[in-house]
Amino acid sequence: MYYRRKVLLALLQAFDNKLEKLQLQKLLFLFSRIQKEPNFDFVPYKYGCYSFQAKADMNTLAKYGLVHQTEQGWEKISEENFVSALKKSDKEILQAVKQLYKGKTATELIGITYKKYPYFALKSKIADQYLSPGELANLNKYLVQSEEVCLFTIGYEGITLENYLNKLIKNNIKALCDVRKNAFSMKFGFSKNQLKSACEGVGIAYYHLPEVGIDSDQRHDLNSQADYDRLFKKYVSDVLPHTPDTQQYILHLLERHGRVALTCFEAWSCQCHRSHLAKAISELPQFSYQLQHL
Repeated sequence: MYYRRKVLLALLQAFDNKLEKLQLQKLLFLFSRIQKEPNFDFVPYKYGCYSFQAKADMNTLAKYGLVHQTEQGWEKISEENFVSALKKSDKEILQAVKQLYKGKTATELIGITYKKYPYFALKSKIADQYLSPGELANLNKYLVQSEEVCLFTIGYEGITLENYLNKLIKNNIKALCDVRKNAFSMKFGFSKNQLKSACEGVGIAYYHLPEVGIDSDQRHDLNSQADYDRLFKKYVSDVLPHTPDTQQYILHLLERHGRVALTCFEAWSCQCHRSHLAKAISELPQFSYQLQHL
């Protein structure tokens, strides 16, 4: 079993084997804030700090018959002692979290996390119930303040869904264009429907534009930059000249949303076709904006 799932089970166990959904997310967040190397990352969401990975893990644990989902939240039904399975440092953190927050309602925990970690209230629908007008206005300091129209590119290689979304949020990106030919990923959160749902949950529009992608069978045996360069030379000659309508559409989205990101897998833009697509768009006669690779 993944260690992070043991953390979830131990957290439930420490709180009498039963927590509401919001309680679990907030307590896991507070636990993670103390860890030197957190097992879970979080994103500002509809009710504050939220981990998509934690939710997916709880669903998996339910399939294994270790927890049960109730109308209110989650209940640990396994009799195994998962607290004893934690590292010594995590046992100590869990004990501290238990002492500090035992008996706190979901409402109280929301208030605590909003006050202590206000960035995670950024996308909340209920932030005005917990933060003063001045504190609400101060949330903007966590975002890039520029409203300048900008075309970005970003890859998700090597980072979690939550870290990826935080990059988009902090750069005030309003729309994401997924330029993969096949928007499927073995990496959690990055298949089309998962990514679309996550983006829309934090107020970012999602568009899948497969026609400007590269067929997966062309992406084999890319062992050096020279291999990538040969692939992209073919992309520039064979794909880009035949997709002017999609390039114009992306430019339209940029003019409509103001700050748009093109996304694919590779971390480095020099190893991804998105950089060549972005360059082609930037060379359109109507383009007079900034281009930035995240």
